[in-house]
Amino acid sequence: MNRFKFNLGKINPFFLIIIGIIIFDNLTKSSMSIGEWFYSKILLLPAIFIGISFHEAAHAYASYFLGDPTPKNQGRVTINPLSHIEPIGLLALFVAGFGWGRPVEIDSRYYKKPRLYEFIVSIAGVTVNFIISVIFALLCNVLIKSGIVATLYGEIIIEIVTNIIAVNAILMIFNLLPIPPLDGFGIITEIFNLKKYSWYYTVYRNGFLILMICIIFDITDFILQPAYQLIMKFMATLMYF
Repeated sequence: MNRFKFNLGKINPFFLIIIGIIIFDNLTKSSMSIGEWFYSKILLLPAIFIGISFHEAAHAYASYFLGDPTPKNQGRVTINPLSHIEPIGLLALFVAGFGWGRPVEIDSRYYKKPRLYEFIVSIAGVTVNFIISVIFALLCNVLIKSGIVATLYGEIIIEIVTNIIAVNAILMIFNLLPIPPLDGFGIITEIFNLKKYSWYYTVYRNGFLILMICIIFDITDFILQPAYQLIMKFMATLMYF
């Protein structure tokens, strides 16, 4: 049995402390009042639920359709957020701007072409996040042209929609980082057949620690910020053409 993603339920408490430090740092940097901050986060919730649920469901559906019954047997072949939300990952995304869902388990022994099918399953989540961003960018375009912004609840609706665009873009880019347990590492693993190297399993077992170090020292920002700006420029062309 392969676990498609790192088992976040077995994280060392030390890692949870690191996550707490990152969350606290983000909170102290905020210039908003508590009321403004809480209001903005409430409007962010639909985006978070949609982004995580569809991302994890995409992995589950892909593995199931490729012959693996594991996600179906575990109740993961659904877009129901309750099946995919992981509390700590939800809190991290809600407060710190990065997060995760409950890992989808797969069993590659059911695959006729293991490397190809694992690649497809790996890339499924980020692909769906990109598609959702595009769909809601086009929806935002329609809403803006309809004049809804001038209505009583128009600005709230537009903010929720733009949050969905942004959160799915963030989830896509963040998960494409080639660091375990993220999808990007799974993608390059299958492309370059990394499992044949002895160092692969050492890196995989310590992936979450490596990821936390990269986040704490802003190493990930060198990739995330330019990529996010590029993606959002593309989304803006869809929103305002």
